[in-house]
Amino acid sequence: MARALIVGCGCRGRELGSELATLGWQIRGTSRSRATLEAIEAAGFESAPADPDRPGTVLVLCGDVGVVVWLFGSAEGEPDDVSAIHGPRLERLLEKLVDSPVRGFVYEAAGTVDRRYLQAGREIVESAGERWRIPVGLLTGLRDQPGWARESAVTVARLLAP
Repeated sequence: MARALIVGCGCRGRELGSELATLGWQIRGTSRSRATLEAIEAAGFESAPADPDRPGTVLVLCGDVGVVVWLFGSAEGEPDDVSAIHGPRLERLLEKLVDSPVRGFVYEAAGTVDRRYLQAGREIVESAGERWRIPVGLLTGLRDQPGWARESAVTVARLLAP
């Protein structure tokens, strides 16, 4: 059974997790917030504390994961912090994933954060995919569009399809 690690597993992450679960996936969701971790558990998924500003906290969760989903297209916070999770933090994580069992990476390339951050993240992910032959997927649909979660789940599942 495939397992996805959804990093940034807020409301939409849990929605995506539910769609993946209907496809037979096991879900591990992360958050920095205790309340969100409890909501992840209540949704029937494994929860794990992790901080996207500290890639090591994400890496320790990847030992049995097939795909990592980076859901920060609508991240909130200080501009420098949001920029970092779409830039250098993302890049460091991808560099380390090469030496892990992870076989695919999905990046949320649409949302409410500054388009420059999303474009930078997209370029980092596409470059990593080419350089290290990591299958990557991009979530480009807006979260408030009907069918977002289903379409996103298909993108995730496609990375491990034969």
